[in-house]
Amino acid sequence: MSLDLRFWQNPWRLLLAINAAVMLGVFLVKIRLPPYVPYIHLLVDYHYGFTKRALVGAIVSLFTDKVPVWLVFALAGAIWLVTLGLFAKLFRRTFGFDDAHLPLFVFIAGSPFFLKNFMHTLGHFDIYGCALTIVLLLIPARSIAYVLVAALMSVVLILIHHIFVLMYVPTIAAIVVLRLYLVQGVTPRNAAAGIVALAAVGILFLVAQFAGTVDVPYDEFLRHLRDRMVDPSRTDLLQFGYIWYQPLSKEITDTWARMPSNILGIPVFALLIWLHAPLWRYFARLIGALGSDLHRKVVIAAIMMISAGYLIMFAVVFDYSRWISNWAVCMFLMLHAVKMLPSSKDVPMIPPDDRGTNTFGWVVTLIPRVGIVRPF
Repeated sequence: MSLDLRFWQNPWRLLLAINAAVMLGVFLVKIRLPPYVPYIHLLVDYHYGFTKRALVGAIVSLFTDKVPVWLVFALAGAIWLVTLGLFAKLFRRTFGFDDAHLPLFVFIAGSPFFLKNFMHTLGHFDIYGCALTIVLLLIPARSIAYVLVAALMSVVLILIHHIFVLMYVPTIAAIVVLRLYLVQGVTPRNAAAGIVALAAVGILFLVAQFAGTVDVPYDEFLRHLRDRMVDPSRTDLLQFGYIWYQPLSKEITDTWARMPSNILGIPVFALLIWLHAPLWRYFARLIGALGSDLHRKVVIAAIMMISAGYLIMFAVVFDYSRWISNWAVCMFLMLHAVKMLPSSKDVPMIPPDDRGTNTFGWVVTLIPRVGIVRPF
């Protein structure tokens, strides 16, 4: 009886195993679904000149003239595994894998916002932003080389998909500020590097957004995509080709037309965020324990800046489940960045034997994913 009691009071190793099983189940479901948007992104390249959302397809075209459908899952599965490995390395370096940190690991790695949802959105490019941001947290931040690496990562992400300028670039910028400018101090040299980097990234975004539209007639564009398909008869996989012709105004109009129905998911998103309450409380304690009042203010301002970017995304593009999930991932990564700053005191971890915390852990573990547009 006492063994059973201890097991239910401290079930975190079991929850890790259950999370792994849930991720496998999500993968088996995902590979049976047609990859409409992910597949067409592997077909679009720079055949007609500079084109938005075309970097990954252009790289694929260097290795093969014909793109099979299975390549979507092979590439996406590989980057998912890389991201898993990078996150495990980051968590081990920042916290460690002892029993005291297991609840924190379960709430992050087992969150339906994170790896499980990346599995559900397999083939979408969101995970590239997460992976590169983790790399930025892993590498040393000692000089303006760190600023240049962050700028290069941002450039790559915008060439992959220009929406990264709101999705992960603000988090990348925040991490640079926290890890370099707050620790090393602001000098004329690194300040100039930061301003130039921000300007370059901003200009590239404007070029991608407003000059990256395909200029040839739509039918000719589709013919080129069919020429790159292993099976040209799968014309159903080309139904989203119009997104390379759609102006920003049309995207905003479509988003607001769907707003009355999509906004119904907000209570669900709020509930999912609330289920991570032990994690958010720990994050708040980390911020409160920072050794400098300036550091606390900068961290809070960075979180507000990142969140404002996602609010803009909500008003522009209607993939709400993806946006809220990636916002949560950005908060998870910011938690690691905050942990790297000097602290004035030790911060108590998430209690592993608290009944309420355990209940939250079970619920978070059993939710398989959040979704792409509407919750679930």
